[in-house]
Amino acid sequence: MPSTNDFLTTQLGELPYFRAFLRAVESTFYQDLPLPAPTLDLGSGDGHFAARTFDRPLDVGLDPWWQPLHEARRRYGHAYRLLVQADGATMPFPDGYFASAVSNSVLEHIPHLDAVLAEAARVLRPGAPFYFCVPNHNFLPTLSIGRALDRLHLHPLGDAYRVFFNRISRHHHCDPPGVWQQRLARAGFEIVDWWHYFPPRALHILEWGHYFGLPSLISKKLTGRWVLAPTRWNLGWLERRLRPLYENPRHPEGAYTFYIARRRG
Repeated sequence: MPSTNDFLTTQLGELPYFRAFLRAVESTFYQDLPLPAPTLDLGSGDGHFAARTFDRPLDVGLDPWWQPLHEARRRYGHAYRLLVQADGATMPFPDGYFASAVSNSVLEHIPHLDAVLAEAARVLRPGAPFYFCVPNHNFLPTLSIGRALDRLHLHPLGDAYRVFFNRISRHHHCDPPGVWQQRLARAGFEIVDWWHYFPPRALHILEWGHYFGLPSLISKKLTGRWVLAPTRWNLGWLERRLRPLYENPRHPEGAYTFYIARRRG
């Protein structure tokens, strides 16, 4: 059964607001999607997203980095039946092991993406769904500071800012659906459906959150918690501002795209 959680309220109390906003929107997309077991979470990170999104443990969480896997085991051990440290291009599973896979805001960070997608296709059964989301071709042109510099006819500075923001976001790929269609086809997938989400106003909130979120980073370093006071009096005004965008996230100019793909048979 799909979760009935208010993902926005829940995640605002646990994550920096700009990250919570984006993840809450993405959590809603999975609620009506079939997810047959066993399920692979490709790039599971610290486990927070799976713990808050899915109403059952996912079968395998896979990530190349030990530190987030350690945090996932310590804080969200109920989110996975098994946690595995491995590169996505060399997964320690036999052909056709998984009946479904998810990869939430992960693939854009992978430089050797074709190898990872081919390996994902190998470990999935024919017909298995693969759900993922990534920033798209609208992401960089929509950044507010870049647009402001463009309006001042400072286009080189605007382009330099986009390069800077892409670097701190650790993005290797911000591509349109046509590029993803070709990339997935090479690996053995076909796209069933996709939609853009996170309109320009939402992206600007996320963009500025990278700068205004410094207190959350300090709190995390000192206390292990992103939010020191997850209370209504502290977060209520922010939740009211974000809720209209949370409840209506799809937009033709959205800076992110959610994909429903399928392993070809």
